[in-house]
Amino acid sequence: MSVDHGPLTAESLSACGIERERAEQLAQDIGAAAAEHEGCALWSLISRRLLDPDEPLALHLSIHRAVFADWPAERGPAPAWIPTQTEIEASRVGRVMGGDFAAFHRRSVDDPEAHWRDMIAELGIVFATEPRQILDLVQGPTAPVWFPGARLNIAASCFADRDLERTALVYQRMDGPLETMSLGELERQVQLVACGLTAMGFVAGDAIAIDMPMTAESVVIYLGIVAAGGTVVSIADSFAGPEIATRLRIAEAKGIFTQDVILRAGKVLPLYARVMEADAPRTVVLPAADALQVELRDGDRSWAEFLAAAAEQPREEAYVISPVSAATNILFSSGTTGDPKAIPWDHCTPVKAAADGWGHHDIRPGDVVAWPTNLGWMMGPWLIYASLLNGAAMALYQGSPAGRDFGAFVAEAGVTMLGVVPSLVKTWQTTECMRGLDWSQIRCFSSTGEASSPRQMHWLMARGGYKPIIEYCGGTEIGGGYVAGTVVQSQAPSAFSTPALGSQFVILDEQGQQAQIGELALVPPMLGSSSRLLNRSHQDVYFEGMPMGPAGEILRRHGDQVAHLGGGYFRAHGRVDDTMNLGGIKTSSAEIERACNAVDSVRETAAIAVPPQGGGPGQLVVYVVLEHGTRPAEAELKAALGGSIRASLNPLFKIHDVRIVDSLPRTASNKVMRRVLRKQYAV
Repeated sequence: MSVDHGPLTAESLSACGIERERAEQLAQDIGAAAAEHEGCALWSLISRRLLDPDEPLALHLSIHRAVFADWPAERGPAPAWIPTQTEIEASRVGRVMGGDFAAFHRRSVDDPEAHWRDMIAELGIVFATEPRQILDLVQGPTAPVWFPGARLNIAASCFADRDLERTALVYQRMDGPLETMSLGELERQVQLVACGLTAMGFVAGDAIAIDMPMTAESVVIYLGIVAAGGTVVSIADSFAGPEIATRLRIAEAKGIFTQDVILRAGKVLPLYARVMEADAPRTVVLPAADALQVELRDGDRSWAEFLAAAAEQPREEAYVISPVSAATNILFSSGTTGDPKAIPWDHCTPVKAAADGWGHHDIRPGDVVAWPTNLGWMMGPWLIYASLLNGAAMALYQGSPAGRDFGAFVAEAGVTMLGVVPSLVKTWQTTECMRGLDWSQIRCFSSTGEASSPRQMHWLMARGGYKPIIEYCGGTEIGGGYVAGTVVQSQAPSAFSTPALGSQFVILDEQGQQAQIGELALVPPMLGSSSRLLNRSHQDVYFEGMPMGPAGEILRRHGDQVAHLGGGYFRAHGRVDDTMNLGGIKTSSAEIERACNAVDSVRETAAIAVPPQGGGPGQLVVYVVLEHGTRPAEAELKAALGGSIRASLNPLFKIHDVRIVDSLPRTASNKVMRRVLRKQYAV
């Protein structure tokens, strides 16, 4: 075995940044293990028993490279986590898949009646009127009808588990102690909110917005609106007044819940003031701390007044029952020009979210699920349903997830599934803020929102004592993911191992032919995917102009660029409109950024291509956010970035310009808005 073509010795291990005595013992232990094991079995033993999470990432990567030095390229990336048979059998999907996940996935696509009936039973979905069948395709795959004839309220299914004493929420307010809320108490508060809505004169079908951080109260309000037969309008708490106004207008919102201010990183940020700037309808205002810090507009109510009126309101029906197609939530795409697409979720969509949690994230009854997010992004509602419908608790942290306090919360709350965005992982890694924390209770991680770096994802696996990272990619308009990983398959950092259950897709080149890398198109029908938009033609947005699939399938546009890596693995390269042509060679922003982010002084980057004067292939411009306390000369930084790109991607790629910025423009869902950067650069 070798490291970088040299012997795996105490000297080579010590060069990775560990003490000589430790290096000698580790070399001896690895040598003994290598005498009996090789490949995946050897790496599994080393990673689980011999390596320490706090040891340098260089050590972990060097040993991994040595173990898999002869790994065939056609098998895709070498795995960093390999499940044991015991782990497979203990997982939720492992109990029912019959030993072959690929066959189980194929059944989920080929026999949706059987698959989704099983899922309804696994998730405890409660129907007031049972569906006539699972799927009606009388109008074709572009207009599928799921659960025809069914009537229900999906919020009721969140409380179908009658163990009302079990924990449903674990949360920590700013500088406060850890708190919990039982399932029974959560349901009581949800019903109180539903009563309060009636007291204010709202009726079933009304659209009611939520513009506030992801707190215990926002979860209660979300489920209360759904329980009352209303439609939640999701608005991120980072939006300015005009953006809030746009979403309220499109959704025709009749009311809104918000906070007076936001307490974040020692700052007091206005929120109610921004909602007022949007000329919001009737508003209920919650205090960020003990008492309201703003004076309310005439007609608006404090949270205390709302609850007091709710307590006096009689209620005969616990949950308003609706057709399965009734809207429960209006979410918005991350558009950068014009109005964002308004995407309704119905009572069926949460089944998709929870099924992904069941089959891909292995969320089990009694688990604790944390994912720093917001109700303005689909992962907020996803977290609610994926947790509660799977019998798990959700963990909510009020402060910034970028620091050690959040890591301590993860440990104290007993989080078993931790979701992240890759830029957050980069911050943890570079600041070393999680060093020494015990995350051994975590059973798996998940990553979504942007293309990830194999190096950073390997670090995160190691941070938990080598636990799998379920890469997860999908969209608001499909209620979950189309490609993911599982805990019954080996996982390679920054790679997907399977299409999502119930989903299938094809990868197309620019001529519309099947390819190994290109634009991904979904094959309908797919439970959870949208069937209408409030302010666009659904047919035009998703189906118009799409080619037929290789087997004559109708295809649905999605817009991601994906590569098939071999060995069943896939990797996402961002949006198709973030691809670039550099010197006649096609590449993606994500690939360039992975290379740039490996430079020591760099926190994060965004790569764009700009047209040169006179036309021709695009020129590469890299926007850079530096690590705190670093300020290399621009020429030095440009040389380091260019060297990393040439070494890891292509020696012909050259950087035209580097722009150092304090931060990158992002959507509410944390995606970098490269279109904004292209526009800024052109000015």
